[in-house]
Amino acid sequence: MATRMIIINGGSSSGKSGIVRCLQAVLPDPWLAFGVDSFVDAMPARMQASDAGIEIAADGGVSIGADFRALEAAWMEGVVAMARAGARVIIDDVFLGGASSQQRWQKALSELDVLWVGVRCESTVAAGREVARGDRVQGMAASQADVVHDGVIYDLEVDTTHTESLVCARTIAACVS
Repeated sequence: MATRMIIINGGSSSGKSGIVRCLQAVLPDPWLAFGVDSFVDAMPARMQASDAGIEIAADGGVSIGADFRALEAAWMEGVVAMARAGARVIIDDVFLGGASSQQRWQKALSELDVLWVGVRCESTVAAGREVARGDRVQGMAASQADVVHDGVIYDLEVDTTHTESLVCARTIAACVS
């Protein structure tokens, strides 16, 4: 069976988005890319600072509420429906709940062929990127660097601490059937 989805998980500022852009360039077929950041941006503004939606604390901690989870489940089902309809899809996600986040995707995926990719990056390097980006609350990268991988099972892991996005993307592309 051909891979229909690539789900990439890693902490904030670990390099996922750069890898996704490179993957789209190196994979021979067209792949759509969707990220949890664009999902959050699509939510009404009132949910982006609400205990029912998503709250980002001053120290970079993230809290997720019931309304967020309901919309997330619908988003996941919609993305999977595109893959079932023939699109190839890359997901850029942050598994704040570790294994439970992966299980939410697995519930939506059923029998779809997926390549699970973990993106690791030393927390100090990710924190430096976070500062350079300027669009994240400082502390988010360090707090997410390890917790997003807790209990998650991958087909492949890459580490962006000292490896460029293009090299990681080529490693991932070599595993796509």
